[in-house]
Amino acid sequence: MKQTMGVSTTDFDFIRDLVYRHSAVVLSADKTYLAELYLQPITTSLGFTKIADLVNYLRNQTFNHIHTQVIEALVTNETSFFRDIYPFETLQKFVLPELIKKRAIARSLNIWCAACSHGQEPYSIAMLMREHFPLLANWSVKLIASDFSQKALTKARQGRYNQLEIQRGLPKNLCDRYFHKVDNEWQILDNFIKMVEFQQINLVKTWPSLPKSDVIFLRNVLIYFDIPTKKALLNKIKQQLSSDGYLFLGNAETTINLDASFERVQFNKGICYRLQQ
Repeated sequence: MKQTMGVSTTDFDFIRDLVYRHSAVVLSADKTYLAELYLQPITTSLGFTKIADLVNYLRNQTFNHIHTQVIEALVTNETSFFRDIYPFETLQKFVLPELIKKRAIARSLNIWCAACSHGQEPYSIAMLMREHFPLLANWSVKLIASDFSQKALTKARQGRYNQLEIQRGLPKNLCDRYFHKVDNEWQILDNFIKMVEFQQINLVKTWPSLPKSDVIFLRNVLIYFDIPTKKALLNKIKQQLSSDGYLFLGNAETTINLDASFERVQFNKGICYRLQQ
């Protein structure tokens, strides 16, 4: 049996299957190093001698918090403030002005950041709205941010970031205006935390009841899924998106050849998707 430094092929196949069944994230067979990198600390902290012992435990126990811990360790939480900037410019210059005009009577707006990780994305949107659309302070604005990882959501709800996280994408003037220093970290103001409704949602499981979304950020999520899962998720997204709403995906993602219900819309350098009219 082939065996790498710390994880046998058989054990890694079990881990890959565990991650896929509970998150739909596909770990390719050449990613054994991820298991070695991220599971060794868990193995040590739980008192197991080697990763194989941890995997043996996972095999022989009903699903519990340790299974969750392993899955969350292997699923990326990469994010940053105003990541890739163009989606936020598009939101500011085109999408929100259009939707605000259309919703002027109802004065209601629903935005969903699916897979929000540690919260930088929804907080970026909250700061963008505060900076450029002060009239929304008198609207009913629901900004929902979800992730399947409770660990990620705990950090997101805290709204506290280290210096490196702050330096990744957050302009200094916004940091000065909306954060304050706590020891060696930066804490976002309480009223921004209150602007965001955090929920634990696994995108490949049954969703809780959500209001129709005028804007959905589903960025850098599809790239981790196989084709059937991408199609199934987009089918659910199109039922969740308002008929005139907008869907934002990651730079390397598209609905093309996955779901013909969406059409690609380009605003300057920003690309998003809406339902075919």
